[in-house]
Amino acid sequence: MNLTEKKIAVIGLGYVGLPLAVEFGRQRPVVGFDIHAKRIAELRSGWDGTLEVGTEDLKAARELTFTSDPQALRSCGIFIVTVPTPVDRANRPEMTPLIKASETVGKVMPDGAVVIYESTVYPGATEEVCVPVLERFSGKKFNVDFYCGYSPERINPGDKEHRLPSIRKITSGSTPAVAGAVTALYAQIITAGTHQASSIRVAEAAKVIENIQRDVNIALMNELSLIFHRLGIDTLEVLQAAGTKWNFLPFRPGLVGGHCIGVDPYYLTHKAEEVGYSPQVILAGRRINDNMAVHVADETIKLMLRKNLPVLGSKILVLGLTFKEDCPDLRNTKVVDIVRTLERYNTQVDVFDPWVDGAEAEHEYGLQVLTELPRPGHYAAVVLAVAHREFSELGAIGIKAFGQPGAVLYDVKSILPLGAADGRL
Repeated sequence: MNLTEKKIAVIGLGYVGLPLAVEFGRQRPVVGFDIHAKRIAELRSGWDGTLEVGTEDLKAARELTFTSDPQALRSCGIFIVTVPTPVDRANRPEMTPLIKASETVGKVMPDGAVVIYESTVYPGATEEVCVPVLERFSGKKFNVDFYCGYSPERINPGDKEHRLPSIRKITSGSTPAVAGAVTALYAQIITAGTHQASSIRVAEAAKVIENIQRDVNIALMNELSLIFHRLGIDTLEVLQAAGTKWNFLPFRPGLVGGHCIGVDPYYLTHKAEEVGYSPQVILAGRRINDNMAVHVADETIKLMLRKNLPVLGSKILVLGLTFKEDCPDLRNTKVVDIVRTLERYNTQVDVFDPWVDGAEAEHEYGLQVLTELPRPGHYAAVVLAVAHREFSELGAIGIKAFGQPGAVLYDVKSILPLGAADGRL
């Protein structure tokens, strides 16, 4: 199978889809599709609000066009689906975006089309969930009239060093010929090389465990942090000492949010339970990581009480709202849990984050973020929640200046020198 003559459609132009569309758009005709007309207008103007792709890179993708009209996809023969795969309030996989994207593709795909999924799912989801939708809405038969592939995304939002072309790509296909064609397709843009899995299910499983491995390791560090706190030992000092051994893994405690690490484990545990296995380690790690934000808030309040600072009605400043540093991504940020827990103590919480779109923060979480630098000397406690470079540059003195004399400073990311903050993970 040869895919060189087929036009590409990228379905979903977020953190994953846009960089992919831009890289292919440097070389061949690509239609970038997104259901949000505002996003399409933004990209047509040459601006990417996610900050993953610069204006010059957008211009360099000369064969890339943007649309929110599904009918514009009819000229395409390759469809790469890069929509989100979140979980619901009960931590169950929310497949609606993937199903809706498959419906859109099924309505317009021609005979011989190849549909490649990049969204993180559980093993079997492509063939068990997506393929039936494609068949139903197209009237075509799988592996006869159309084919599928799976090549999981490995985008790390805000990471300017590990970009799409320099990250090795896993590929797979619904037949050996399709797998080879999908591999050849991605080899056009991935300079780091590819790894062709033996099946779509293997590729799906490989992706989901990448983030589970990180989640479990961070959970271990968080549990150690809770233990060392009770023992009166600084966790970072312990990790630095242990890190002098050549094979010690350099994980750190912290909040685990975002669209991947805090979400993907639930996809595999859902499938595991479906086939009769009750996961232990994976879910234990999830429970630990999900509770760390509450721990940070509770410790902040305890530190205030130890300093004889009034809690009720006090003003507390939280620095940072995004799920990671130097990135505007608010998806599944655990900083919100810090804010909500502090508010349950009847405190007044202000949030400042220079990377955040205020309208998005209010829409997603009902939070109004400060639009200007916080008032100096105004807060009884300051929680440094995200290690944005702007906060690092302020240093301990600059951050403490936001607080009243004797105010509590809690350093979630341990970016300040030892002893500069009253508490840290």
